[in-house]
Amino acid sequence: MKSTRRLFLKQASAFPAIFALNGWNRQAQSSQKMNVLWLIAEDMGLELGCYGDSLVQTPHLDRLASEGVKFTNAFSTAPVCSASRSAFMTGMYQTSIGAHNHRSHRRDGYRLPEGVQLLTDYFRDEGYFTANVKTAAPGVVGTQKTDFNFTVERPFDGTDWNQRQPRQPFFAQINFSEAHRNFKPVKENAVDPDKVVLPPYYPDHPIARQDWALYLDAISVLDQKIGAVLKRLDEEGLADRTIVVFMGDNGRCHVRGKQWLYDGGIRIPLIVRWPGQVQAGTERESMVSSIDISATCLTIAGVEIPLKMQGSPLFGPLAKEREYIVAARDRCDETVDRIRCVRTQRFKYIRNYFTEKPYSQLNRYKETQYPVMRLLRRLHDEGKLTPEQELFMAPTRPPEELYNLVDDPNELRNLAQNPAQSSTLKEMRETLDRWMRETGDQGGVPEDPAAIQEFEEQMKKTYYEKLKKIYAQEGMKWIW
Repeated sequence: MKSTRRLFLKQASAFPAIFALNGWNRQAQSSQKMNVLWLIAEDMGLELGCYGDSLVQTPHLDRLASEGVKFTNAFSTAPVCSASRSAFMTGMYQTSIGAHNHRSHRRDGYRLPEGVQLLTDYFRDEGYFTANVKTAAPGVVGTQKTDFNFTVERPFDGTDWNQRQPRQPFFAQINFSEAHRNFKPVKENAVDPDKVVLPPYYPDHPIARQDWALYLDAISVLDQKIGAVLKRLDEEGLADRTIVVFMGDNGRCHVRGKQWLYDGGIRIPLIVRWPGQVQAGTERESMVSSIDISATCLTIAGVEIPLKMQGSPLFGPLAKEREYIVAARDRCDETVDRIRCVRTQRFKYIRNYFTEKPYSQLNRYKETQYPVMRLLRRLHDEGKLTPEQELFMAPTRPPEELYNLVDDPNELRNLAQNPAQSSTLKEMRETLDRWMRETGDQGGVPEDPAAIQEFEEQMKKTYYEKLKKIYAQEGMKWIW
């Protein structure tokens, strides 16, 4: 793997199939800048019709994909919202800017390092109006989620792009919580749990099937809201002047998903519609990190990418193609952990720093919100789990995990001890070491014990009694 100024990026040979260079030049010379709209789904995997899921109903997102570019290998830099959002809103890894621990620095006034700004600051300097939209369309209310692990005074200018000056370009985002737990049942066209195909690390149980079906139903509701926003752009005559980006902030909210570096936790949907500039209905398989989305949008706005920014544009003369992506997990809620991964098209390398801790160590949020987590505990005690399902219930973790994603897309057969993979293991291990050095990974710096204790007490207050009640109702042994 080659190292360059962008660490792990190489110049792409060309993107003629999806990008019109002459169009880019016309856009760059235009006095009227394109608007940019981000549609951000919380806790969202690839469960969309356009990504091949046959049960979920997503006609509006499928239409968006047919009008733009669908990325099939896009990944967040972290498997949890605050760390991931801190990264893609600065274009830098959360581990480089001290924002890697989930919902850290909420009371200490932590500031971004010198030379690092929010994406909206760059847009504002270019004359853009920035908005975190609240009422996006009839019946569509954005959460206005920011969730940064640092303090900023004015992340956005307003709550709707209609507050801007005449002809002023805008950068706006709308945040959708439908795929975040708790999932709300739908009244019509609900997914039949009996038709759900579960990953093999899930027990084939009615509880697991129902939970997955509710997740798919939530995505269908999300799709309806996306449709309403796209309709508003059409009605306001903005569709041809607005680049629409749909993405997840991190992976799906399931066991081995959110908060973990398996693909379920970091692989996200990414669809970009750029009228007149990208070929409609294109699918792109190249590796993409969520921080590349930031660099891409700045380039579109005519902003020179800051030297410190670690992302790379996805389109245009400066487009570069990644050989691999890197993601990181640190403390999530009250659960202290540190995990890093490197992923190529073929292999995933995971490094566990707390090998003495189980995958299933206590996290009160997941114990109360994930019914399958409790199901796994119960079936484990009863000796009813398959070997694939038992993996997550192991009492300790290996220091390294290596998976051949082509042969083993569910990441179940750890090849780290396989002599035939020793060269691959060595190469990926060295890649991660180099990345940590060059990006200044701060994960090895201990967090303030007082801050951890404060979060522990907060989680106890929020979830402790609820968790005890749930365990009692389900007849489970209280082990905490």
